[in-house]
Amino acid sequence: MTPQSTLLVLAPIQPASIGSMRALLASMNASPGTFNPDNPLVPFAQFDNLHSARLAVLDDPTLGDPGMFYGVQRPDPPIYLAFLADFDGSYDAFLTLVVQNENAAAGLRQIFSLCEGFSPDTDLRAWMMAHEHRPSAYYCNYVGRTVQQTREERQLRLALRKYLDSSPDVADGSAAAAHQSLRQFVQQETAQGRLTLTPPSPTPLGWKIGHFFAWVKLILLVIGLVVTLPITVILLLVLRSKEASDPEFAPRLDHRLEMALAALEDYDVTNQFTAIGSFKPGWLRGLTVRLVLLIIDLASRTLFSRGRLTRIHTIHFARWVYLDNRTRVLFTSVYDGSLESYNEDFINKVSIGLNLIFGNGVGYPRTAWMVTKGAKDEQKFKYFLRRHELPTDVWYNAHTGLAAFDLLCNSTIRDGIEKPSLGEQEAREWVALI
Repeated sequence: MTPQSTLLVLAPIQPASIGSMRALLASMNASPGTFNPDNPLVPFAQFDNLHSARLAVLDDPTLGDPGMFYGVQRPDPPIYLAFLADFDGSYDAFLTLVVQNENAAAGLRQIFSLCEGFSPDTDLRAWMMAHEHRPSAYYCNYVGRTVQQTREERQLRLALRKYLDSSPDVADGSAAAAHQSLRQFVQQETAQGRLTLTPPSPTPLGWKIGHFFAWVKLILLVIGLVVTLPITVILLLVLRSKEASDPEFAPRLDHRLEMALAALEDYDVTNQFTAIGSFKPGWLRGLTVRLVLLIIDLASRTLFSRGRLTRIHTIHFARWVYLDNRTRVLFTSVYDGSLESYNEDFINKVSIGLNLIFGNGVGYPRTAWMVTKGAKDEQKFKYFLRRHELPTDVWYNAHTGLAAFDLLCNSTIRDGIEKPSLGEQEAREWVALI
């Protein structure tokens, strides 16, 4: 199994170059919201192990909220450029691929030249590593499913459909017999080189060790929470006294800005989301966020690494990244469906998790005991989220036209093909996926 990794390069943009940066990034798109895979700047499609990537100018319109509602004056942070990628294999190996790809390296140099501290003779790899920000929590929908695998399994499904369409006698027979016929067909196609089903690579030892210790950390964390329950209750009471008077600020976004964000969405079954916001002041809020993000990260690496994040099946990738000495957070995700359905999924299935994380954000709809209300105030929550959303200037997705459900179906179809036989009921359910 080849596990997935992530990268986030974050660098301040030269103040005089922000307009130039936006124009340069826009040149990578065929139209707003639609990436041009043949763009000469950074040809993401040339990377066979790259699931998704984005470039975004992080110009936070909510910077004044801590001062407005809590009287906290924080230094104005710079406007950042964020370069994010989700890929197969190790971080070091992917960086090597990037810097060795002449087209991509030249394009990234041109982009980063508009950032502070980058000059023509800068070592690209060293600079990217110096500006790397690791996520405090990271979620991958299905750890081990590579780009190569998704492409091969997509072709497998299409070939099986075509075969069934041209062989009505197979489709009309028993499901178990159809399974055998389809197995023989795939064996012939692979032997002729018309289909490829690459076996999975060995799982790296380092990942196995990290996965084991993630389980250990999660178990120890649960034990620690149980042991310190009296302290947790006291801290929760303190938080309750604060949240009861926390100011809410979730106005509807200006119509023009809302339409500008909407113009970048729904060109495919999968969408992107980029948001930024400030945390409420105080050490207790900071401690709460750290604990919740740690739980999410460990759970994503152990409990939720096979196609779902708790009850949600539509998220491909998600990350939470601290900014500016943990005073702000950057949240990004790749998800299926519209933003409306995405919000509904969150509200109806994981509102407690939303409240535990984003309830520590300035202006969030008021929570009760950190778990109830909050996101359940549907309209305020949606307005809050939209107000903190930023345009994603460039977004690349390697799996065009495939939702997470499709990827899972394709993998299940492959699993069935590799089984010597299936019972009639099992075969019927399997054939129905094709």
